[in-house]
Amino acid sequence: MANEKLMFDVIVCGGGTSGTAAAVAAARTGAKTLLIERLGALGGQMNVFGPPGFSYAHLFSPCGEQVIAGFAQEMHSRLLKENHAVPHSDADNVYRKGTGYTFSFVDPEWWGLEIFQVLEEAGVTLLLHTLVVDVTKDGDKVTGVVVENAAGRSEIGAKIVIDCTGEGDIAVRAGCDYELLPREQNEPHSVCFTMDGVDWDEFMTYMKENPDDFELRGPIGMSKEEKIENLRKVNDPTEIGEVMGFFSILDKLLKTGEWHAYSGMGFFMAPRPDGGKNGVIQAHFQHSAQVPNLWSCDPWDLTKGEIECRKQIIIAAKAFKKYVPGFKNAYIVKVGTEMRLRDGRRIMGDYKLRGADVVAGARFYDCIGKSAFPAGAVHTADNHTLGSVVQEGEVGGMAPNGGSYDIPYRCLVPLKVENFLVGGKHVSTDRAAYLRFLQETVVTGQAAGAAAGLCVKKGVTPRELEKEEHVKDLQDFLRTQGVILEGVN
Repeated sequence: MANEKLMFDVIVCGGGTSGTAAAVAAARTGAKTLLIERLGALGGQMNVFGPPGFSYAHLFSPCGEQVIAGFAQEMHSRLLKENHAVPHSDADNVYRKGTGYTFSFVDPEWWGLEIFQVLEEAGVTLLLHTLVVDVTKDGDKVTGVVVENAAGRSEIGAKIVIDCTGEGDIAVRAGCDYELLPREQNEPHSVCFTMDGVDWDEFMTYMKENPDDFELRGPIGMSKEEKIENLRKVNDPTEIGEVMGFFSILDKLLKTGEWHAYSGMGFFMAPRPDGGKNGVIQAHFQHSAQVPNLWSCDPWDLTKGEIECRKQIIIAAKAFKKYVPGFKNAYIVKVGTEMRLRDGRRIMGDYKLRGADVVAGARFYDCIGKSAFPAGAVHTADNHTLGSVVQEGEVGGMAPNGGSYDIPYRCLVPLKVENFLVGGKHVSTDRAAYLRFLQETVVTGQAAGAAAGLCVKKGVTPRELEKEEHVKDLQDFLRTQGVILEGVN
């Protein structure tokens, strides 16, 4: 890199699902935008340390209303056109209808390829293989970032900087306030893996003949018998979405020492629609290898977790091949590059979204997107895998009537620090309302990028953009990008 200091309107730190959405949104406002990523790949939890088996899950609320669109929908539509996605079909899904657990499958590998073209079309400048290590400041105003790469250390100036690192690493260096749970209260982190070569006819026969061995889906109030009847109507395995349970097999494996203590057994369906007329379905294991008591901001902890997770992957893959019908000839085709970090810092902003807001279906004047994901749902490092845990004084649950809640812009504006925004899973919330899921990171990332670009255009700070007359312009722009800000529920 040259000695002269480069200057951009907007710098986005981190090229995952929030960072790519932020960069595209900022560039589309006309802002000169730079996206910096430490790896040579883009996509984060979509395709690097994912892919999540649920892809764009929960784009629809339990009552069937689409509540998340925008950049998430744009990428789905783009990939669908090229036969790298599966159409939204949950409205006709007998097995999951009314549960709110909807899936909008995309091929994560093609997402990771296509995003480069989308960024190029938007006019975003990319700087890969580069780590942001600090910010430059003038008083409480951020004026740029400090980076390190193969060329050494240098500074790059910006009018607005956005932290989309997922862990708030740059926000902390900028002096932002944050909350971080003790190690023992953190959700476990995991390394995913994907298996192909599954005989789905054999597996589905086994599942239908042994329904008591599985956690079956159905809306609140549905009887077990009705859930079993709905399961028997399923012809396409992708309609199941996620398979959890294997209770009798798990019990046996725990007694023989062929399973570990940190998760139950289960996987997500991962359809690859470009595999021919009927496509190919893979089994994606997102939480069969997970490690508790790790801080996402401690590299020694992370190293310990990476080692342990890979031991658990060997255990899990061997167990499925040996004991689960349909998996005898299955084989691993992908292992996540690094751990998926579920818990970490949350950067405190001008508003802190709470679980109580979620269960109230809260509406805000500065809404920049919506979600229907429940508050308080967490992973647990035991053979139950999932749980519902809230901290003292917090509230968990779902929005009323199977509806949604607003995400306010003020959650993206950190306290004390100016000319700085955050997007992604570390935006300002309490633990119960944590917006860490892929589709939510796209929502907040897109909004942060749009806000940054409008700040440059208007000559105002992100905090000044909170005023209603400016927020209205932000919302108008987001609507032009397909973002859903209103709804029936």
